[in-house]
Amino acid sequence: MDSQGQTTSLQRLQNVEKRIVKVLELAGGVMDELASPVGPRKDVVQNHCLEFMQLIKDIQVALRDEIKSACEYRPFEKCDYGPRIANEICYQKAEFIMSQLDAMKQTIDEYHAAV
Repeated sequence: MDSQGQTTSLQRLQNVEKRIVKVLELAGGVMDELASPVGPRKDVVQNHCLEFMQLIKDIQVALRDEIKSACEYRPFEKCDYGPRIANEICYQKAEFIMSQLDAMKQTIDEYHAAV
């Protein structure tokens, strides 16, 4: 990922953070309104709740997009280190098994020679 993409991603995440702060402010505003000694103003509570729900949806979409873009970023996708190491391990296992089979064959040959 280039630095431009990283900066853009960071900026989008900062915008999400600002939306989260706004959501908390809205929730606090509703709580203040509900705790008001003269009673809550229905229109204020309704407006805060509508804006709250819209911001929650926006936050979900933004985070989903950021997660998706992060999952698409695979800097080592073309790296063959994993398959090469797996191949080397398999090769060493095969060599070990061959040495064990040679030892077994030698033991069998020695047994037949002694009999």
